[in-house]
Amino acid sequence: MTHQEIAELLDNAAKNASPVEQLSKKTQFSLEEAYQIQRLSIDRRISRGEKIVGFKLGFTSYAKMKQMGVHDLIWGILTDEMTIQSGETVDLDRWIHPRAEPEIAFRVKKEINRPIQLDEISEYIDQMAPAIEIIDSRYENFKFSLEDVVADNCSSTGYVIGNWKDLEFDKISDLSINLKINEKVVEEGKSSAILDNPFQTIVELSRLASEAGLTIKKDHIILAGAATAAVYLKKENTIESELEGFGRVDFNIK
Repeated sequence: MTHQEIAELLDNAAKNASPVEQLSKKTQFSLEEAYQIQRLSIDRRISRGEKIVGFKLGFTSYAKMKQMGVHDLIWGILTDEMTIQSGETVDLDRWIHPRAEPEIAFRVKKEINRPIQLDEISEYIDQMAPAIEIIDSRYENFKFSLEDVVADNCSSTGYVIGNWKDLEFDKISDLSINLKINEKVVEEGKSSAILDNPFQTIVELSRLASEAGLTIKKDHIILAGAATAAVYLKKENTIESELEGFGRVDFNIK
């Protein structure tokens, strides 16, 4: 299969909530080629009228990197069609086998067009918020290789963001964060699980985006990566995440 054919296959799988067989079982492609396929798939979304609104990061846990045998983060692209409003009710049938992760979202106040460092964060990021990312692999049985998941836009499918608040630099590294299903805590952790310091994800994304020739634009959203394990979603679920000192965010599934 060509890269364009793979991109079309994955895009249709996401659009129709219809899983496909793991691609790497039959077609071999490199990590670099996987990102090319990812962008071709996003281009199809853009051609339908969607807009790029930000980026999400994966493997932002050093333990997860070691487990997966990789040495760097992976990233995907967010579009406006993936947005879910806090408190909104959505239909489970829009996805294949979705899971939710509690995250931290950052808002870009100034275009990032080069690799930046930690001491420059306040120049480029102005606010943060509690968030929930919904991931949904387009592969059957949620089984994939590293190249498969990158080609599939790192399983990006939806996100919910709470109220934005100004950054608090001295408090970011050790905040409690949890995920609740129907008011019961099912996962909890610390923001330090995200590269020891969630601001580091912005530094890494600036590097990766520059290498890919992409610009992180003003008002873009950055999802910093999961602070806990992901949880499968079911009908009649209310999913909520709370970030210490920054409030809560939730959505419902019917």
